[in-house]
Amino acid sequence: MLATLINAAAIIIGTVIGLAFGKLFKDRARDAVFNATGVLSLVIGLSMALKTGHVLAMAIALIAGGLAGTALDIEGAIERLGEALRRRFARKGAANDGGTFAYGFLNASVLFCVGAMALVGSFKAGVEGDYTLLLAKSVMDAFIAIIFAGTMGVGVGFSALSVLVYQGALTLLSVWVAPLVSQELITELSAVGGALVVMIGINLLGLKKIRTGDFLPALVVIVALAPLFKYIGVL
Repeated sequence: MLATLINAAAIIIGTVIGLAFGKLFKDRARDAVFNATGVLSLVIGLSMALKTGHVLAMAIALIAGGLAGTALDIEGAIERLGEALRRRFARKGAANDGGTFAYGFLNASVLFCVGAMALVGSFKAGVEGDYTLLLAKSVMDAFIAIIFAGTMGVGVGFSALSVLVYQGALTLLSVWVAPLVSQELITELSAVGGALVVMIGINLLGLKKIRTGDFLPALVVIVALAPLFKYIGVL
């Protein structure tokens, strides 16, 4: 859990720095940072998504997951959670409204949690006591938090809670879960996660408003499809 605590702390520190310097940006500078963040998200997401070896399975996961998430209104639930957190912790008169808070919380949580480094790093920390990957991820997440917080606000910092819950649970359960997780599954989970990060990039660039949270069940669908890879070659 130590590496996960460091990771969460790095996100909070990055957010504080981003909030401090973000206030110094003029509107044009904010637009430049927002566009750079959007492009960065696209690059990261595409680099992850293109590693898939099962394009059809990814398509099924995204479509089925998107339909399930839409029916369950997952993004709406995340927005309500963001609003509840904002009401609980924000100062009176704070500039961030519930929508902006939830937007930063959701986007940062997805980006920090869906990658292979979070999954593999948690397993290595739990099973082998090797914190190298999670510590490297902590440095990366801190810099991304600086950029995100400068454009999306304090909600980015609260994604540290998502990291604590997700990576902490994986680390604690790794001894039992690790034998069930193959390298192929990790690759496909990361690829579907990359597609979600691409959606974040599209949102940040203002190309289209995608309810990214509604596609989170795609991660569950790809896990369910993974055992079929060896039996159904077309997947």
